[in-house]
Amino acid sequence: MTPIKLYRNPKSGHCHRVELMLALLDLPYETVDLDMANGAHKAPEYLKISPFGLVPAIDDGGYTLADSNAIMVYLVQTYAKGSKWMPQDPKEAADVQRWLTVAADNIYSGPCAARLVKVFGAPLDHSAAVARAHNLFKMMDAHLADRDWLVTDTITIADVAGYSYIAHAPEGGVDLTPYPNIRTWLGRIEAEPKFVGMATSPIPELA
Repeated sequence: MTPIKLYRNPKSGHCHRVELMLALLDLPYETVDLDMANGAHKAPEYLKISPFGLVPAIDDGGYTLADSNAIMVYLVQTYAKGSKWMPQDPKEAADVQRWLTVAADNIYSGPCAARLVKVFGAPLDHSAAVARAHNLFKMMDAHLADRDWLVTDTITIADVAGYSYIAHAPEGGVDLTPYPNIRTWLGRIEAEPKFVGMATSPIPELA
């Protein structure tokens, strides 16, 4: 099998969730790190792959796709259809989709946004992002109080989608200490065979 090309920024949680999915599925892949500071993500050749100029994107034997959640769904449906990663039960499948929406909304506007400020200097409201992160984490910690995984009794793409920015929330100034169930859940993901981590950044004063 020809390796799947993953176009990425190595410190992007969106990119990491795709790399983690590729690794957990044991798929051959190669990373292409884009020099985004110098506009590589806006180059005409890259815009053919990712029309909005965003990372991550993949090239799987000529099939190109951008958007991290869409890529994870594609990888599972193409290479692991019917597996634990994407439940076939309609209610469980809907619940997975709900958590993918949480990743694109609550996680993005909370721990992701807080980290964008601290790691990349993004002009966002850090205090508001930290508050949203804590609101989300309180809900998730309660949700995980009597279960190992977000949806079923095993890991799914919902867990992969949520992992990266939550695990690296302290880099955005969001303390995970008050959330023991989340920290245990993160540990379960990190204990999965083939797990790969994301590049870390200095941890600022926590809030």
